[in-house]
Amino acid sequence: MSGTYLGLPSFPKAAASSTKDTQLRANLTHATHTIRDKRARAIAELADWPQLRAAGAAVKDHTLRHLDHYLLQLEENITAAGGTVHWALDADDANRIITRLVQDTGETEVVKVKSMATQEIGLNDALTAAGITAYETDLAELIVQLGNDLPSHILVPAIHKNRHQIRDIFHTQMTTWGRPAPDNLTDTPADLAEAARLHLREKFLRAKVGISGANFMIADTGTLVVVESEGNGRMCLTLPETLISVAGIEKVIPTFQDLEIYLQTLPRSSTAERMNPYTTLWTGTTHTDGPENFHLVLIDNGRTDTLADTTGRQALRCIRCSACLNVCPVYERAGGHAYGSPYPGPIGAILTPQLRTTTTELDASLPYASTLCGACYDVCPVAINIPQVLVHLRERVAQGATTTQDGQRVTIKPAKGHAAERATMRAARWTLDHPGVMRQGQRLATRTRHLHPQRLPGPAKAWTATRDLPTLPPQTFRDWWQKNQPANHPQTKENGQ
Repeated sequence: MSGTYLGLPSFPKAAASSTKDTQLRANLTHATHTIRDKRARAIAELADWPQLRAAGAAVKDHTLRHLDHYLLQLEENITAAGGTVHWALDADDANRIITRLVQDTGETEVVKVKSMATQEIGLNDALTAAGITAYETDLAELIVQLGNDLPSHILVPAIHKNRHQIRDIFHTQMTTWGRPAPDNLTDTPADLAEAARLHLREKFLRAKVGISGANFMIADTGTLVVVESEGNGRMCLTLPETLISVAGIEKVIPTFQDLEIYLQTLPRSSTAERMNPYTTLWTGTTHTDGPENFHLVLIDNGRTDTLADTTGRQALRCIRCSACLNVCPVYERAGGHAYGSPYPGPIGAILTPQLRTTTTELDASLPYASTLCGACYDVCPVAINIPQVLVHLRERVAQGATTTQDGQRVTIKPAKGHAAERATMRAARWTLDHPGVMRQGQRLATRTRHLHPQRLPGPAKAWTATRDLPTLPPQTFRDWWQKNQPANHPQTKENGQ
């Protein structure tokens, strides 16, 4: 994925630090609770929400099974409409293509619509290295860029900042990027938005190159779709002479009619709106109307490898609504930066280790960044069973597995630090296979229960640092059953008790 996040610590280490930041936790708690409460009200308005959710998942699953067909159909229709499609194997490949396309225009500045794909590949850094300045135009992305920060949320990248902190960033940093903030800038949302509007307006009007992502790509028409709430996307998608769109190959959907599903589920799940204020659709180029040159860069970057995993591939259904982040107790307390990826929260915990593999300490730790409470699955508008994939990836980390990397089947070794876990699971399996041993072990545990510590020693110490060991009953269920059931009970006879 991106080099931007390389070198960050594993999730447990990062979370140990971020959970101590009381201001961060207050900002996240306020924002996530507000968004999820509004979302719940918006979802409740649709009596057919379960059917829409199932339909969204079905369309995505069908598309992923026939991805080769729909991608070629998309390319054919975009080319027929005057656009050009480029295929990028990985992040470096994508960055080379995009940089060359910008350089071919002779421009040294670009304006950008908020895009997770460009965050994933580290595009801004690549453009900077080539002497090209990329200006983020989404308000939250602008805040992150001005603050020399990293996004911490899929929908609201600056969710970890409150309005007082944003005002200070605007005061001190806007002048280094263009029009300075007003001297009398307050921290009211209206004043902050106006300062951003004035700062960005001059960039919109002079930019010759725009870069966007895509929420959806429609195969049968060659149409791309971007939904947003601020209008900056509309400016970037219509004013420049050249538009370069960057999208993962999984963003394609078969037909225009399929779009009606997601235009109902995405806004409600993301911004808790019935519809997005701005929905921009374009098909190729049209003379004198919009950009004269249109390029689509399709990125694999680990997606084909993910597709080969029959359990993990459901992560590719994701429509980037961020609903799972807003209900996750781990994300709420640790924040997005702890995940070390452009994709934080529950979806990042299953998507990042598949796109980047689990070979680093950071990526191997992400499947464990969850309580497995299941709230993420309950709110997902395309029914991604995130807990199922988390357990699947934990098995891969702890046990090793045969998986697909760079299109080849390879066997990966277990990650370091899981030897005790593997030994424990093997011992548990052997015990469960030998009922007599299990019975004696249960009786021994109940008879010595007063001697049990409240905290475990050694490698298990961290597990009981935040949990109490369960109190054992005075007798096992088997002993209770034998004592309380009559001798002629049919099940007692059957069990030979």
